[in-house]
Amino acid sequence: MTEASGSDHRGRRVSRRTFLRRVLAAVGLGGASFGVAELASSGAVNPRRHAVAARHRVAGRRSHALPEVRRTALPGGSVVPTAMWVKRENAQAGTTGWVVTGTQTPRSIEGFADVTSAVAGNDVTLFVNTTARSFHVEAYRMGYYQGLGGRLIWTSDDAAGVGQSPPTVIAGFNTVQTRWTPSLTVPIDATWPPGAYLLKLVGDGGEQQYVPLCVRDDASRAAFVVQHSVTTWQAYNLWGGYSLYNGVAAGGLAFSQSTGGKDFAHRARLVSFDRPYSHDWAQGASDFIGNEFPLIFHMESLGLDVTYWTDVDLHEQPQRLLQHRCLFSLGHDEYWSKEMRDGATWAHNVGVNLGFLGANACYRQIRFQPSPVGPNRIEVCYKSAAEDPLFGKDNARVTGPEWAAPPTSWDESQLIGSMYQDVGADAAMVVTDASSWFWAGTGVTDGQALDHVVQGEYDRFDTAVPGPRNVEILAHSPVTNRGPGRYSDVTWYTTPGGGGVFATGNASWVNKLSNTTAFPTIVVPAAIPGVTEVLLRAMENVYATLGTGPGSSVRPSNANWQQVAPVSGAPAPGSTVSA
Repeated sequence: MTEASGSDHRGRRVSRRTFLRRVLAAVGLGGASFGVAELASSGAVNPRRHAVAARHRVAGRRSHALPEVRRTALPGGSVVPTAMWVKRENAQAGTTGWVVTGTQTPRSIEGFADVTSAVAGNDVTLFVNTTARSFHVEAYRMGYYQGLGGRLIWTSDDAAGVGQSPPTVIAGFNTVQTRWTPSLTVPIDATWPPGAYLLKLVGDGGEQQYVPLCVRDDASRAAFVVQHSVTTWQAYNLWGGYSLYNGVAAGGLAFSQSTGGKDFAHRARLVSFDRPYSHDWAQGASDFIGNEFPLIFHMESLGLDVTYWTDVDLHEQPQRLLQHRCLFSLGHDEYWSKEMRDGATWAHNVGVNLGFLGANACYRQIRFQPSPVGPNRIEVCYKSAAEDPLFGKDNARVTGPEWAAPPTSWDESQLIGSMYQDVGADAAMVVTDASSWFWAGTGVTDGQALDHVVQGEYDRFDTAVPGPRNVEILAHSPVTNRGPGRYSDVTWYTTPGGGGVFATGNASWVNKLSNTTAFPTIVVPAAIPGVTEVLLRAMENVYATLGTGPGSSVRPSNANWQQVAPVSGAPAPGSTVSA
């Protein structure tokens, strides 16, 4: 195994240690300034959580960090970074026991954890509301596992079922707030490999629902870090009747994605992680199963060198991004804090690659506040600059309708390369340059259409907004179902001396990677003949490119947008409001 490296400002190769030292110094996180007290005061980390992580770093390294990493040639020809611990883990006995079965009654069992992620040595507290007399918890690590999708890691003892008190709504903010008592503790130890987990709550009467959890390895130097978009999950969560989009105009409470509030004026301005996800949103797993799990299933089936965190972790410890070669943002990753944006931008500028496998990413600014349960548990997004109390005081952190609006006036295209366009797409993805690295080995031809790949939100490369101009457009797809002149673009660009940014330009990309029949299609969709295998092969090329080193040295972009899409412009008025 060779030590990973980066490039200095003159393009010279330097060791990873030197590379990180220079970068940390450049962003003000190096040397004496890199202290817990300073980071805590800036909102970058939580001292308690940072201390716990430090105490258990040795145990984590002994079990999972710095594994036997190697370059592996896949049958299709791509050479990718793989880790033996991931291969060994996925060779263990899998199960479909993680799938929720039977007809579930709303609110028969539901819960949430006191953290979105944890490391070995942490105790995770669960808060559970149930009509069951007793219940237990089954913890499943999600991956490939011979195509079964999960492995049972831990089962709790039975706990007494308790009906928790109804939530309240904080007036003026429409924040749904619970005051539940703790139900049980989940001890995370070295037997829990880093990864994406579903904690399955199981009542004695067959009641079942999920609580998602990420187990991190803060010492990991894995090539890929997969980011769970929990801030976006919470923004859309209608449990209790209020999300950052809708509220119950007449007051009161609702507990469903489908029957919750529908009035934008009464939306929440602050939402809390101290509540379950709606039962009818993937049985409490929110967007994980549809927008994230198919990629994880694929990556772990190949044994890729991967680790996991949430976007809250990127907010708290953005410097850890420099430990990896590539950050994958999945599906729908709309809500970012300034710390997240600045951390990703700095890391990209010095050699870390970014893969936006979705659309509508980094579109709205958020802030965090503590709750009675812990730090960074309240997500702030007014969606109105005038309403935000920071307006005119700290305009860089104002949570207006979107980043691109005043007073922040920062277009996500400056980082991603493409810009959010609209929602409600249902179109074929149209191949542009079939000879490009992205399409290698897929067998596609110029102009070939891949049916129903572009769905939901979508992005486009647009010269009418700020951003890079050395952009390769890998697919340029007309989206006509909501009117003419709209396009979805798959893009790639690199920064001289820095990393590359790959963006799929459609929110359904990860969902379309599903190719298994091991569990019901109502859980994860079936493969699309003639399409899914093309996308999976293209992803192997993405892994090979983004997982090797800085994009500027591995695969410098060659602008082709003037040939592919020479005419650009903004979408029709009113079409830039995200769903």
